[in-house]
Amino acid sequence: MRWSPRVAETVPLDSAWLKANPLPGHHDHVDKNGRGRVLVIGGCRRVPGGMLLTAEAAFRAGAGKVTIATIESAAIPIGVAFPACAVLALPETPGGEISPASAELILDEMADHDAILFGPAMIDQQIVRELLAAMLPSLPPEMFLLLDAFALRAAADHAEAIRARRDHVVLTPHEGELAGLLGLDREEVARDPASALAVAVERFGCTVMVKGATSHLMAGDTRLGYAGGGLGLAVSGSGDILAGLIASLGAQGLPPLQAAAWGIWLHGEAGRRLSEMMGPIGFLARELPPLVPGLMRGV
Repeated sequence: MRWSPRVAETVPLDSAWLKANPLPGHHDHVDKNGRGRVLVIGGCRRVPGGMLLTAEAAFRAGAGKVTIATIESAAIPIGVAFPACAVLALPETPGGEISPASAELILDEMADHDAILFGPAMIDQQIVRELLAAMLPSLPPEMFLLLDAFALRAAADHAEAIRARRDHVVLTPHEGELAGLLGLDREEVARDPASALAVAVERFGCTVMVKGATSHLMAGDTRLGYAGGGLGLAVSGSGDILAGLIASLGAQGLPPLQAAAWGIWLHGEAGRRLSEMMGPIGFLARELPPLVPGLMRGV
């Protein structure tokens, strides 16, 4: 082991913790803008549909508006497939990725949202790095920011900028992504994910999770653990759902630790219920979001 961080005692992420850290309330006369506005930036020609999973999860967790910013060839099909979403068609590279020339369009769009989710279904690491470098200095001061998937490796170049925004940022790696974020071997992280998580929190200062059979979440001196969900959640699109849940709750005003905790629990409990109904494997990521409103009501 190449580190010796201070590891906080793990607190179970259970209904007692959730009741002590409740969901945001909305008065009866709030409009859709007041319910939280989420901007999802991602997608590529190879994985154009992942944004639909993220957007549905965000709506099911209570967001009032969701905008998908993605490659222009996918924008109209996505808008037709999910009429509730606004779409922002971004310039596209010959390889089917969001072009770095999209930065100005993205920056113009950000101010009209309460939370930004960046990184899902993007593949070109250099383009992700360029876009994140353009976005970070221009984010409104209290904008909720979730970095997922390939954006996590790009985050390694911006530790100081993320620390400066630490009260508004969530990083959502699995063990392999956490290893890339810290420049470690995946096996090293797998042997002691809690210690690796503590290193990430020290380095970036923000809320960080490590997803797995047991998911760990940490911010400051608080570390939560959740061991539910089951094997069925290890399926394509599952992480896109989780990211959408967390971004939605952040857009509605929950601080990063609470938003991430509720997202982990809702995602895991939806997986548990599907496994009870259908069996331990074989359900699809898109079947998770419809269970979320009932789970939220039941706590």
